[in-house]
Formats: sequence, C-alpha cells, structure tokens
Amino acid sequence: MERLQAFKFELMPTGEQARKMRQFAGACRFVYNKALAFQKENHASGQKFVSKFSMSKHLTEWRNNPDTPWLADAPRHALMMATQACDRAFQNFFAGRTSFPQFKRKGVSDSFLFPDKNQIEVDSGNGRIKVPKLGWLRYRKSRDVLGEARSATVSLRAGKWYVSILTKCEVQQPVPQGPALGIDVGVVRFATMSDGTYIAPLASFRKHEQRLARYQRRMARKMKGSANWKKAKSRIQRIHARIAHARADFLHKASSAISKNHAMIAVEDLKISTMSKSAKGTANAPGRNVRAKSGLNKSILDQGWGEFRRQLEYKTAWRGGFFIAVDPKNTSRTCPCCGHV
Repeated sequence: MERLQAFKFELMPTGEQARKMRQFAGACRFVYNKALAFQKENHASGQKFVSKFSMSKHLTEWRNNPDTPWLADAPRHALMMATQACDRAFQNFFAGRTSFPQFKRKGVSDSFLFPDKNQIEVDSGNGRIKVPKLGWLRYRKSRDVLGEARSATVSLRAGKWYVSILTKCEVQQPVPQGPALGIDVGVVRFATMSDGTYIAPLASFRKHEQRLARYQRRMARKMKGSANWKKAKSRIQRIHARIAHARADFLHKASSAISKNHAMIAVEDLKISTMSKSAKGTANAPGRNVRAKSGLNKSILDQGWGEFRRQLEYKTAWRGGFFIAVDPKNTSRTCPCCGHV
C-alpha cells in the first residue's frame, strides 16, 4: 500500500539563501499574474482559453525577454508550476468551486514548488534538504522524513521560511481497530462523541482576539508604508501565525487520537460556508440579529471544522478504517410523545 505524506519544517537559511528565496517567490508571483493577465486579455479579444500546455510556450518567451532577464535566474520548474497554479484556479472557477482568480500580492502566500523528485535530496539524519539553485538548506528537525521525496514546497509565513516535503512510502495494509464512533461538532463543545465523551474547544482566535485588536489599532495610527507601520504589521502577522499553529496542533492531536482508536467514524456533512454566511443582507432588505450572527460565524470559523474533517478522513484511511459523512438533515429530532432524541 502506497502512502503519500507531507513533512513540514521551519528552514534556517543563510542570508544569501533567504535573498534568493524572496527572488524566486517574486518571480513565481510575477509569472502567475502574467498568465492571469494574458488569459483575461485573451478572453476580452474573443479568443479561447489557453491551456497550461500552450502557456508553457509563453513562459519560454517571458524568460527570454530582455525586459525581464531576472526570470532566467529562477528555477524553470518552479515557474512552470506557477502557470499550472493559474490554470488550476481557472478550472476551479469553471467548476463553480471558487470565485474568479485574483492577482497575487507581494507578501501574501509567497511560495514556490519544486516538482521534480530527481532534483531533490533529503538528508534526514543531518536535518537538511538540497533543492535547485539554493543548494543545501538546513531545517529544524522535529522528526524523521519517511519515504521517498516526491516534491518540495518552500513558503514564507510571518517572516519565517518553511519547507513541506511530500513523500511516498510503502506500508503494510493496516487492520482497523476499535468500535464505531459518531461525532457531532459544535461551538460550546468542539466534538461530542456518541460514547458520551467530548473534546473541549481550543478557541485559539478568542484567546488572542483582544491582543490582536490592540496591535491592529496601533498599525492603523501609523503612516502606511513607513518603517513603524511595517513593524506593526509584522507583529500582527506573528500573532496570526501563532493562532494558526495552535489550531493546527490541536486538530492534529484530536484527529490522531480518534482515528487510532476507532474502526469507523461518522460525522455530519456540514456546509460550513453556508453556516458562516453573513446575515447583514442588503441596503433594501437588511438582515436581523447581524451582530449575534457575526459572533456565531467567528466562533464557527475559529473551530476549524473543515480541517478537522479533512484530517479525520485521511488518517482513518491510513489506519484501514471507514469514514462516513452523514447528511445533517434529521440527525437530531425529538419525539413529541416520549421526548426521545
């Protein structure tokens, strides 16, 4: 049985490596925006959508253009993956899964991908990875990298660089262990189990909300683009990163504990985007209880139900169990005669 697994670590680059990584991320962002602008201009002129295979020819022209010589310094495969990311964004838009693709901004989701496994070398014993045009990069080793490296994604978040190594390894067919379990997620109790136990919510955002608002007010009083404004923005980014890391740690521990001890797991197939939709309405038809609904939406999104379900699904499959998404309609109904739920 083949298993695909990602291992994410914080990088410890040298000054020259950090400079190159910022340059590569900027080049990938430029190519993505260039491909998006090309598709929009092509559509405005009445032409057909350009596939990712045809876009690779335009990428060669952009790399050889004398106006953008710095594109040739970036890894070609990383730039190619940027054009494919633009194509994937359009495919998701055509399928109705997302809105129309937007141009990328500097400092927002800066990343680039090395897709060729032959160009990646992982030295797990010494905690380092070798990628094209960057050489050996040291990372903070928290565990061993298992399996064969397939790709590596380098990303920037809150001033720190991270690498996510996707691996493939052969494992024995697991045998599911434990009883069946039903899970009902909520706000007061993060997860209530069918055996009577429950998991208390972490509410990571609620714990940092006041501190985050204080620093946001400080940043708003500073001149945009100034050195002090950038310092305040960096502090806000670090708070957001701490919130996200605490939530991810909580969800991984909860989903791992549940999937290890149960052979079948059933959860409600909730439409979180619909549940957390704003109630403010329009100017002609304003909504009711907007403030209360806004607070509820904030609490729902703070729980991370969607990520919790995603982790439960793949971790249950890893351990040979069965994962079932139940239609939430009529899952809780009280009998008017005897009061049984």
